[in-house]
Amino acid sequence: MPGPPEYPRGRGLLDGKVVVVTAAAGTGIGFATARRCAEEGASVVVSDHHERRLAEAAGRLAEITGSPVPAVRCDVTVDADVTHLVEAAVSEAGRVDVMVNNAGLGGTARLVDMTDEQWRSVLDVTLNATFLCTRAALRHMLPRASGVIVNNASVLGWRGQVGQAHYAAAKAGVMALTRCAALEAAEAGVRVNAVAPSLAIHPFLSKVIAEEELEELRLLEAFGRSAETWEVANVIVFLASDYSSYMTGEVVSVSSQHP
Repeated sequence: MPGPPEYPRGRGLLDGKVVVVTAAAGTGIGFATARRCAEEGASVVVSDHHERRLAEAAGRLAEITGSPVPAVRCDVTVDADVTHLVEAAVSEAGRVDVMVNNAGLGGTARLVDMTDEQWRSVLDVTLNATFLCTRAALRHMLPRASGVIVNNASVLGWRGQVGQAHYAAAKAGVMALTRCAALEAAEAGVRVNAVAPSLAIHPFLSKVIAEEELEELRLLEAFGRSAETWEVANVIVFLASDYSSYMTGEVVSVSSQHP
């Protein structure tokens, strides 16, 4: 099986855009998205709940952009934090053109063993936080009649998987939220779409899912490998850019199906 392609060069797809990315610290899809947006010419504002990792992420991005990258600590489950994030981005960069709602929380537990806290925490971070961030972004974008929101869903919003009832339910909710928000925002010309990755392995994911299970999931992919995080980020960049100008309310699967 072929490995991943070469890392792409920037083509200016987001020149002049201001992009906010949540959960952008660490090594996951969030940081990969912030990096690809910066490489495509955007001014990026990053946020995360983990201050130290957030500062490290902003420092790495500054090496790419050649200038400081605003970093705003934000607990996306707290409305006041989310409101502050958008206000800080507007203060730092003048506006928010693109909001990438990347934050999510996973885990594995069979339904009969799942605790109330496990269920609620996954729904809170994965679905409720996406609602809060989408609402805050729309409150800024609708009066301007301009903007794009990209949510991070999952193929588990469509598929069933043992031990993933909470996560699958939350991601299905993100998909439904995306479609409804898109219809409400369309009159103002604001677009809302989502990506639905299948498997993009990074160190954090390996901490919450056993390696044997990850290997089984890899074998289900047509390419026999997981996606690189930047391969998912490329699709987010496309949805954030003017190349997807007629798309709204769509959930784009970033996956490879087994023959």
